[in-house]
Amino acid sequence: MDFSTLDPMIRPRSIAIIGASDDATRIGGRPIAYMKQRGFKGTIFPVNPKRPSVQDIKAFADVASLPETPDVGLIAVPGEAAIEAIEALGQKGTKAAIVFTAGFAEVDEKGAAAQARMVAAAKRHGIRMLGPNCLGLFNDAIGFYPIFSSSFEQGWPIAGRIGIASQSGAYGTHVYSLARKRGIGTGVVVTTGNEAEVALGDVLGWMAHSPDVDVICAYAEGIRESDKFLAALDLARRNRKPIVMMKVGKSELGGAAAQSHTASIAGDDAVTDAVLNEYGVVRARNTEELLDIAYTATKRIYPVNNTLGVMTVSGGAGVLISDVAESLDFPMPAMPEAAQAKLRGFVPFCAPRNPVDCTAQAFNQIELIGEFTRSMVEEGGYTSCLGFFTQVGGSKTNAPKVRAQMKAVMKDHPDRLWALCIIASDEMVREYEQDGFLIYEDPTRAVAALHAMGRFGEAFARVASAPPAAPAVTLPAKTPTEAEGKRILTEAGIPAVPERACADVDQAIAAAREFGFPVVMKILSPNILHKSEIGGVLLDVNSLDAVREGFSTLLRRAGEKAPTAHIEGVLVAKQIKGATEMALGILRDPVFGPVAMVGLGGIFIEVLKDVAFRRCPFGEAEAEQMIRSLKGFPLLDGARGRPKADVAALAKALANLSAFAAAAGPRLAGVDINPLLVLPEGEGAYAADAVLEITP
Repeated sequence: MDFSTLDPMIRPRSIAIIGASDDATRIGGRPIAYMKQRGFKGTIFPVNPKRPSVQDIKAFADVASLPETPDVGLIAVPGEAAIEAIEALGQKGTKAAIVFTAGFAEVDEKGAAAQARMVAAAKRHGIRMLGPNCLGLFNDAIGFYPIFSSSFEQGWPIAGRIGIASQSGAYGTHVYSLARKRGIGTGVVVTTGNEAEVALGDVLGWMAHSPDVDVICAYAEGIRESDKFLAALDLARRNRKPIVMMKVGKSELGGAAAQSHTASIAGDDAVTDAVLNEYGVVRARNTEELLDIAYTATKRIYPVNNTLGVMTVSGGAGVLISDVAESLDFPMPAMPEAAQAKLRGFVPFCAPRNPVDCTAQAFNQIELIGEFTRSMVEEGGYTSCLGFFTQVGGSKTNAPKVRAQMKAVMKDHPDRLWALCIIASDEMVREYEQDGFLIYEDPTRAVAALHAMGRFGEAFARVASAPPAAPAVTLPAKTPTEAEGKRILTEAGIPAVPERACADVDQAIAAAREFGFPVVMKILSPNILHKSEIGGVLLDVNSLDAVREGFSTLLRRAGEKAPTAHIEGVLVAKQIKGATEMALGILRDPVFGPVAMVGLGGIFIEVLKDVAFRRCPFGEAEAEQMIRSLKGFPLLDGARGRPKADVAALAKALANLSAFAAAAGPRLAGVDINPLLVLPEGEGAYAADAVLEITP
């Protein structure tokens, strides 16, 4: 996918401003004033039929009068005039447009119809269009400011290689303003508004391709175009550019607000989370964390096997840091015994395990900081190094000494992440940062940001396994019975428990004799998807008489609870003992298509909601990762003396299910396999119940 088509929009040589204002405080005037102040080297063409000049720049009556074709047009005129401006730019040959104008799909159906006409005009002329209802963008490296935000009244961007892509204009510039306040450089900000043509994925893709951006911050309310979005995430990963994203709209109220604000449809949040994890995007819980992670990522050090070593002058801070690291599954291996013994030789009462606590003795012997830190790095081998020095690191008397000690060790190990927790003046913080240190006041935030670097490193190094070969799938015309559904799944590589569909009691008795007791009996009907809800499942059927009685019981219950259902008989299945119940499923997400699910089976899937999702298709390695990510995985891994379950068979069934769902196409609305019985290692996994929902 060619994301360079946004170059004329974000890196233009000329711009026409339709609705240009001589008043530098108005929407049509701010961009001109900003570009003059920031020294935009390109040509500015104000378009205003009522003035010969705008802000001392020659103005033109209309787009047709421009002496050359501008790279981009900025539209700041209302309603129908905005659509006419797109048409005029297209006739002039302009290939990009930024539309400030609001009142389109974000308002009502009439606005949506007008927006559709605007998009049609843009596509007819090959125009990439940002907006409408868009705050604009800026690219400070070239002084380009087609934006009407007032945030620049408090200061201009700090030079840097972080890009911000935001569906919300106000929130995008809010993030930029906080970054500037913290001294973080954000060179490019793009806000997408209604995303009528250019969507968030386009902007992420441009940043992933741009040589001017190393780290990407994103704010999203809903993902509208999955193909562009996924291609952008993939390009960013291949180019080793980390994306940290705030994805909002989790709550029912938040989801409704997102749809109203961006005129887009948000997919299920759990699915979105799975997609972000698939591509190594780190999801920030709040703006502070978003900026912490982006700031840390500017070091461009992304350890694959990230470990945390902590050097501290406070035992209490060490405990806090250890708690946070454990909650994040951030490994903090202990220092080697020999190294611990050596450090005790310096300070007999120190605690050198990790965190490495050199105690307050460092006040008397400042060189201990260097000795302890060097041992921690060279003998402990940690990839992320965090020093907690609080006021010691910020005092005028001690700070130069601390800096010198730490800087000497860092100089010999530039491939590590170096972070310090200190309380210091802004000036002193900048001095530490110029040395190359990452500075935080709160150790909790430091640990979370350092942990994220390892997640990026793992994603950049990850090589996906090939999914199973796509099976040939022919779906029935309508939702099948359980027996037929299992037959289809068995052909796709998801084996079922031995069973037989029985039209009468004699067939049921024969099946029970063949399988041996106990057996399971279930009502068989394409109209009864959730059989247990009507008492349509009988377990532990142990005799021929019980089979006869069970057959009549199931028919009676179906007649009472589902009188209009078509009954095809009873399903008799071998009852398997000693298995772990799991659940597999497929749902069709409106944005990302078929998505596979795995979780603990039976009632636990609803009670515990311990599940993992992934977009289909995927291979067995990814399937096993999903399984191992479950909190309940120890139940499969031999917890409390249980036999280890056949995880390989479970992973194979899950991968095969993902390939089946991808091959089945959009008529497959969903699959529910619950339970899937996972036997001990080497004995396989078998579907005991399955529902395929088919769209007619």
